[in-house]
Amino acid sequence: MFRLFCWFMLLALSSVSTLVADEGKLHIATGDWPWWRGPTRNGVAEANQSPPREWNEEKNVLWKVPVLGRGHASPTVVGDRVFLAVADENREVQAVTCYDRQTGQELWLTVVHEGGFEFADKQPNKKGSRASSTVACDGEQLFVNFLNHGAVWTTALSLEGKQLWQTKICEYQLHQGYGSSPAVYGPLVIAVADNMAGGSLVAMQRTTGKVVWREERPKLPNYPSPIVLSIAGQDQLVLTGCDLVASYEPLTGKKLWEVSGATTECVTSTVTDGKLVITSGGYPENHISAMRADGSGEIVWKNNTRIYVPSMLVREEHLYAVTDAGVAICYEMSTGKSTWKHRLGTTFTSSPVLVGKMIYVTSDEGKTFIYKATPERFELIGENELVGEVFATPAICGSQIYMRLAKDVEGRRQEMLYCIGKQGDRPRGEPALEDHAND
Repeated sequence: MFRLFCWFMLLALSSVSTLVADEGKLHIATGDWPWWRGPTRNGVAEANQSPPREWNEEKNVLWKVPVLGRGHASPTVVGDRVFLAVADENREVQAVTCYDRQTGQELWLTVVHEGGFEFADKQPNKKGSRASSTVACDGEQLFVNFLNHGAVWTTALSLEGKQLWQTKICEYQLHQGYGSSPAVYGPLVIAVADNMAGGSLVAMQRTTGKVVWREERPKLPNYPSPIVLSIAGQDQLVLTGCDLVASYEPLTGKKLWEVSGATTECVTSTVTDGKLVITSGGYPENHISAMRADGSGEIVWKNNTRIYVPSMLVREEHLYAVTDAGVAICYEMSTGKSTWKHRLGTTFTSSPVLVGKMIYVTSDEGKTFIYKATPERFELIGENELVGEVFATPAICGSQIYMRLAKDVEGRRQEMLYCIGKQGDRPRGEPALEDHAND
């Protein structure tokens, strides 16, 4: 009898261990764009893709659909579906909507918050919206952040749009807006809400929303998303802004290092070459700097270029950036020396995306510039325009470009979601693959 009891206990413990291990698996595939800044969290798309280099309203638009309300979140593409955070200010509704990847047909819309727009009389930054957080997807669930009823909340939905759980991150004092996106890592989803009332960095179980660890943040306004990158040989969650650069162990919340070196208000997502961490911000000073990723606080180089909103790219020991004012720049990563600059002639909010050796970046006016990521010189490959307002960063995956923009339709603003691809090459999601990279 005792031996039978022991056998049952071992079986139970084995099942629990398997369940815990399985929680860390991500069911995403090649050809997906599962969260903010793409599968590698740094704006780099799969290199073997071939998205079109020419398009307009009549050419290489596979489908386009109207989108509810106003929002600046980027599209999330997983499997055969596209997900988007939306907000209807007239009805005071914040929601997530789902589209068929092949046809653009709306499959469902789930209201996450209704009411709670008590800050409606305030005018946040025009580049902000009430739906600026990009949905993250682990292949089985969706995660989204919204500012509502004076607090930031992370909500989990099923792939069919059923709400699974909702966790309050912290109270939030509105300054310019809120747009930080959640990060999925192993069994966790991580969110941050820096603000003048005192922010929090919170890691939650993906399956339940239970808080695993929490780090209180300074009482300062700040806007980046938590980004987990491989730095100095280990995965680190890095946050810039609040006058600090801070690094955490993503699974435990242990602070690896924290040093001064950033400005107060930052927006861009951190990039790295594994040795240097790049920070940039826009208030109270414009700056871009490269800091040793060892916690020493040593700034290797710094300048006062304003790269406030568009995030940057790293390729082969060079840093590629587009300023808010529309200047494309290539820097030597190790020295900060500019190898070339080229004025694109318009303003930018959307971040550039790297596909192989090509950079795709879309201006506020809907013009996409395609140029080579080479340090020798600026080499333009193409310009394409869909007339409209673009603040969201496109998702590029499966050789298609998913772009959110707002158009003027009979004197009113109408947001649209476009799927841009080569004619005859229909968008198609691949079967989900288990990715153990974040176990």
